[in-house]
Amino acid sequence: MSMDNQTETTLPGFLGLIDISIARIESVMLALGVILMATNTVANVIGRFVFQNSLFFSEELNRFLIVLITFSGISYAARQGRHIRMSAIFDKLTGPVRKVLMIIIALSTAAIMIALAYFSFSYILTVAKSGRVLPALQIPVHWIYLWVPVGLLLTGLQYVLTVIRNITSKDIYLSSQVLEGYSDDEFEV
Repeated sequence: MSMDNQTETTLPGFLGLIDISIARIESVMLALGVILMATNTVANVIGRFVFQNSLFFSEELNRFLIVLITFSGISYAARQGRHIRMSAIFDKLTGPVRKVLMIIIALSTAAIMIALAYFSFSYILTVAKSGRVLPALQIPVHWIYLWVPVGLLLTGLQYVLTVIRNITSKDIYLSSQVLEGYSDDEFEV
């Protein structure tokens, strides 16, 4: 699959549809977040130095966008097989044992991400009940945190797809799209 083309998937049927949908959501969230943050920051700098007036909402908007970019980025990194991995033991294993360990790692990571999504959503409900609002934008504070469970859930789904991919394929996959191994720009130490 080309990483630039988010309409391709190597997963069959409904799983492929889920995979493509997650890829599109990640892409939109990341692209929109980065573009809005850059635009907001540049506009604030121009306002401050040219017009001697900063945008009153700039810091709050950037805080919101940092949360959006961070938690959509963890899902994107999982899709690309780019999360940090401690592979000393994994690299020493061979064949079926290595594959079983990858399935266990992906399954436990998925469970943790989905549990964190649940707990973060529970926290958001608590924050929502408090009625707190952002001082400048006057929007509810819980809207900032809404992207945390979304990103964690998407990451959990990425790891579930990784488990399925490893169960249904003869090769070992770091993600549903990325075959295990070291690329030209990586090396084993």
